[in-house]
Amino acid sequence: MKGKLATFFSNKQLQVILYSLFIIVTSAALYFSQKSVVSFLLLLSSLLILHFMNLKNVTKWIVALGLLFILIPFASSGGPAFQSYMEVATMVGIYISMALGLNIVVGMAGLLDLGFVAFFAVGAYSYSIFATSQASNFMPFGNFPLGGESFWGFLIVGGIMAAIAGVLIGVPVLRVKGDYLAIVTLGFGEIIRIIFNNGDRPINITNGAMGIASVTPPEIFGMTLSFPNQFYFVTLLILMFTIFAVLRMEHSKLGRSWKAVRENEIAAQAMGIPLVKTKLLAFALGASFSGIMGVVFAAKQAFIDPTSFTLMESFTILVMVVLGGMGSVPGVILGAAVVTILNLQVLTELTNWLNQLSLSGVLTIPDALSPAKMQKFIFGALLVAFALYRPKGLIPAKNKIFDVKKLKDHRPDHLNNDTKENSIPIDKVQV
Repeated sequence: MKGKLATFFSNKQLQVILYSLFIIVTSAALYFSQKSVVSFLLLLSSLLILHFMNLKNVTKWIVALGLLFILIPFASSGGPAFQSYMEVATMVGIYISMALGLNIVVGMAGLLDLGFVAFFAVGAYSYSIFATSQASNFMPFGNFPLGGESFWGFLIVGGIMAAIAGVLIGVPVLRVKGDYLAIVTLGFGEIIRIIFNNGDRPINITNGAMGIASVTPPEIFGMTLSFPNQFYFVTLLILMFTIFAVLRMEHSKLGRSWKAVRENEIAAQAMGIPLVKTKLLAFALGASFSGIMGVVFAAKQAFIDPTSFTLMESFTILVMVVLGGMGSVPGVILGAAVVTILNLQVLTELTNWLNQLSLSGVLTIPDALSPAKMQKFIFGALLVAFALYRPKGLIPAKNKIFDVKKLKDHRPDHLNNDTKENSIPIDKVQV
């Protein structure tokens, strides 16, 4: 059996043929069915299968982009459930981007942050205040609400504001570590939520607990973006930028500094790594991705209030990172997708199906065990099962492996000569 599997994984042509057949069958099933959650999930799983295929990274990226930008939207458009599919896909993209931002702080830098949703709120309120008449309550100049074209500029503004908030939160907590860091960041996250909740007095800036409604939808080339399938492409473009940026940072000097700080702060400082600067950059850069997606979330929902940014949201994002694999970019992407799809689609559809069976008399469910009440229990049980059988995450982080021989072969000649001239035989070293 193992020999057959090894043969399969080494045979690229066979993999491509079977993968193509899988995509064709699932796409056709999704397109021609009125509503098929199973077909939609199987088509999304093709991206996971692609990750494990024995292909070049460039080929994987090209195929993945073709699936995300062309095939998945087209296959989902065949039935009346098109917008619901795109709604789920958009929320998956938003949560993946936030989880990747938290992965910088928790997974790479080793700083446990339990108030990460606060940066999401900062980005959302940055756009919502100026995209409604709310800004006219405290701005003595300017015409509000701003037009939908301002959305694109506020993507940058939301990221910058969240980064500033990350630095402001990071500065006071640099002296604490571990559990104390988690407690302090949790407190800061709640402080920001309470500020937004009470920001309606003495000057009405955030409209308090009532929230901000009728947020101006984005516009591009005169076209208003208001449907989930339109926000899907906006989210996808931002997500591609986020993944590219995080991957580049992971293998950069800064990324190696984060990992060094995570493993041992004293040793990292002894090697010349500036701890304060490195930690603050982790907080700022991680927060910026969350702030950008906060702007998208506010524009998509057209209404925000403080209840959207509770402590439970911070825990959910942290679960995505831990479940996928801390420090692993593919793992975090998978963890965020699994948790989001479970919450928004799988458990919801399962609840609706069991309720229909109960109403039709096929299945009798006690009120204490009603699907609506047991939804969180099922979700928690699944997370426990994942944690037991995959303690390092669904796709654990792997350090980049370098071939020492190739590094020596590509080393400049003058360095090799210097090494040979200045080297001392081991038998002549005096201790």
